Amino acid sequence: MASRVNTSFTLIPNQKYRRSNRRSSSYFSNTLGSDSQPLSTLGNFKALPLEIFQIILRYLSVKDISMLSMVSKTVSQHIINYISTSSGSKRLLLQDFHNLELPSKRQDSAILEHYRSLGLLFKRCTLLLPTRERLKYIHKILAEVSCFKFNGCAAPIQCVGLPCYGMFLQTLTAGWDELECHRVYNFLCELTNLSRKMQTIVCSKPGSARKLELRIRLFCRNVLLDHWTHRSDSAFWLTRILKPWPMVNQARLLYIIFGPISPQDVVPREWLLENVARLLILSGSNICFTFMASKAVNGRAIELAKLIVFLALVCEKELYCMDWAVKMMQKVCKVFSSAMERNNFLQNVANAFACVIMEMLQSVMSGDHDEDDRSFLNLFHLVHAQANFHKEVLYLTMNTLST
Repeated sequence: MASRVNTSFTLIPNQKYRRSNRRSSSYFSNTLGSDSQPLSTLGNFKALPLEIFQIILRYLSVKDISMLSMVSKTVSQHIINYISTSSGSKRLLLQDFHNLELPSKRQDSAILEHYRSLGLLFKRCTLLLPTRERLKYIHKILAEVSCFKFNGCAAPIQCVGLPCYGMFLQTLTAGWDELECHRVYNFLCELTNLSRKMQTIVCSKPGSARKLELRIRLFCRNVLLDHWTHRSDSAFWLTRILKPWPMVNQARLLYIIFGPISPQDVVPREWLLENVARLLILSGSNICFTFMASKAVNGRAIELAKLIVFLALVCEKELYCMDWAVKMMQKVCKVFSSAMERNNFLQNVANAFACVIMEMLQSVMSGDHDEDDRSFLNLFHLVHAQANFHKEVLYLTMNTLST
């Protein structure tokens, strides 16, 4: 594994996109009384002075203001100008991130819901802008909230500022295509100098920059990862974080982002092999092969054989293609330097299937199983996994002989 840190990020092609013909940031600088604005689109509001219109907005909830912003471009511009006023920003940009008077769960959910609604309001008000101009305007409005900044809060663990910022961004970018989300991530990296901070921690001794590690963990989790309901969305942002780095640095970042934050935290016991196999499958073929090839090179053939059994079991349970597990075993066999080592490994795989089946059978016969008969179901799946695994091995053997 190369030790050099790759700091290059994905470059965005210079071509036109669907927002390229939208109005630029001058959309926000037009005066409300100019002749260029179609005042008739205000409807009955056209008879009201601007001050009265803004007073009316004070009595509306954020959700109602968000709905009102879709009436017309002119109404939306009125609302944007209201947001830019000191009274509007003070009312909308709640900063009660450290209040300990209310029960924490109740307070946190209320302020998170407020910023979800605020994200929808900004999403609708800035709909006509290119992504870059959109982000610049939103940053200009949110810049006064110190707890939204990477190093802005003195007590980040007790603060819900970053979770609110993450909820806001999640609502704002929901439904955007990947290219626009690339722009968002690159904008945040430029704003926070995130890539340079990550380079500092992955190149330094573990624990030597604990405060920076904690800041990176909180920013990545609370702003980029934790608010998505679909795994594919979380995976997209996690990929953006990890992609620029070599695998060894990716592992370090994953530990910083998802691992325990202090020696006093409870560290889980050793994983069950089924969970290890599930993680390897979800990590992709390249990472799975690298992990297994390392065991093969280091002479851990018996452990590797047992892992093959659980790869087959997970494929059976999750209805993945069993030929993937067989081809992975075939690929790992090529790592062994001699035919004798390969034959011993294959014998270990056959023995591992037998041993694991007998262990599960003994568990079922002893009556040591859950109310939902999980032990029996595991045995059922394993027997089918063995049959399907050997079926794919026979297919592969016969196809090789016929060619």
